[in-house]
Amino acid sequence: MAEYIIHPIVMGTKVFDKTMMTYQYGAGVTYTIPIYCWYLEGGDRKILVDTGELSPIQSGSREESIGGKIYTFEQGLARRGLAPRDIDVVLHTHLHNDHCENDYKCENAEIYVHDKELARIHDPHPLDFRYLADYIEDVEKNGQVRSLSKDTEILPGIRMVHTPAHTEGGMTILVETPSGRAAITGFCVIDENLNPPREIRAMEMDVIPPGTHVNVYAAYDILLQVKKMADILLPLHEPRFAAMETIP
Repeated sequence: MAEYIIHPIVMGTKVFDKTMMTYQYGAGVTYTIPIYCWYLEGGDRKILVDTGELSPIQSGSREESIGGKIYTFEQGLARRGLAPRDIDVVLHTHLHNDHCENDYKCENAEIYVHDKELARIHDPHPLDFRYLADYIEDVEKNGQVRSLSKDTEILPGIRMVHTPAHTEGGMTILVETPSGRAAITGFCVIDENLNPPREIRAMEMDVIPPGTHVNVYAAYDILLQVKKMADILLPLHEPRFAAMETIP
């Protein structure tokens, strides 16, 4: 089976109350999350998971908060000897704006996303301001988008699984690596969501749902399912990956 090395690249940040990540836990704590693109190295195709922010804030204080460097899309790809036109495949966890703002630059890429995300970005609920259709209109016009309605093997060693915890069309990306199967979560969480601290486990909770979710009870169960899917768990906004060059 094909195997890949995963390179997390920080292409943006957000600063907000921690409960945006950890439902009903951490209120009043200011928390900085990295926004990643994940470059999957292996095989004969250049593959990204998500494309990050268009104009990330590159500041020393934010880099200190996450423990790693913040790059523009072009800078981040250049670290791997790539330019946006070199990308063959983009896999989307979901279509909130911070995960797709650079799609239009990947002019040669096939872009895979769940059809419920495509529906939602064109008809967002008033509660969810993170969907902005402007960021994908170009790639839709160009015929680059590949809409998925079910779990799909995209390439040998890479599978997209529908996990609608954070959004209706959220897709977790399962990647075969030399150290086992990795799961890049299809929902916005940090390590604590999947490995709660003792005070949360003492309440007989094995995971913490995402702060933003479709249905909090369903989200709890989906997180438990994802924990069983992989040997390596990569929560979508965990800061500790910001200092890592490769996973595993």
